[in-house]
Order: sequence, then C-alpha cells, then structure tokens
Amino acid sequence: MYGAGCLCGAVRFTIDAEPMAARTCWCRLCQYLGGGTATANICFPADKVTRTGELTFHDSVADSGNTIRRGFCPTCGTPATSEALSRPHLIFLRIGTLDDPNLMGPQATIWTEAAPEWACISSEIPNYPAQVPPVA
Repeated sequence: MYGAGCLCGAVRFTIDAEPMAARTCWCRLCQYLGGGTATANICFPADKVTRTGELTFHDSVADSGNTIRRGFCPTCGTPATSEALSRPHLIFLRIGTLDDPNLMGPQATIWTEAAPEWACISSEIPNYPAQVPPVA
C-alpha cells in the first residue's frame, strides 16, 4: 500500500497496487503544469487508487489528441492527477505527490520534440519525440 498527497495535506491518496509505468513528459501542456519543466508521472489502475479530500479539475485536449482531465488541490494548487477520458481504468499521479518519490522513476521520456533547447533529457532511458502507445 502506497500513499500520496498534496503540499498542504488536504488531498490524500491511498494506492493498493504496484505502479504500471512512469514517464517524464515534455508536451506543452505538461510544461505549463511543471512551471516550465517536464512533468514526472506514474500510472496505476484507477480502481486501486482512493482519494480523500477534494480536487479541482481542468479538462483539455493534449498534443496526443486525447481529452485529459487534470486534478489540482484547490487549496495549495498542487497538480496531482491526470486521466485520459478515453482510458478511465488508468490514473496518473505526479511522482512528486508520492510519499516515496523513489517508488518508481521514469522509464521513458515522451514529447521531446516539444522540449525547449535547454531541457535536460536523460540518455539513460528511452526518449520519444511524441506520444508512445498508452499503458494497457
């Protein structure tokens, strides 16, 4: 069992599954969420993640063409979740929300073609210019 939460503690997650995948994303929407950097995201089965506290949601169309619902703490503003509406069985949490951010590091970096010239992109994990096939 793993835990996660926002900066102020108003939102908490309990995760009763092993992570399915983790990625760093440089798409333009993630750069906004990351304050100019990539986001680091970890995927779990949605039915194995429970939440206490309220999130505020913002829906937008990602560079992949998918409609994504992103959840934020309305008190402290912590970006916490992403869910593709076409894949409701999956939920992505920001790795920084995990109680143990070392649970799983990114296994790949996606949307490198959108990264700024100064971006630090690891050569030790696969990186892709755009979207890769979704997690099953």
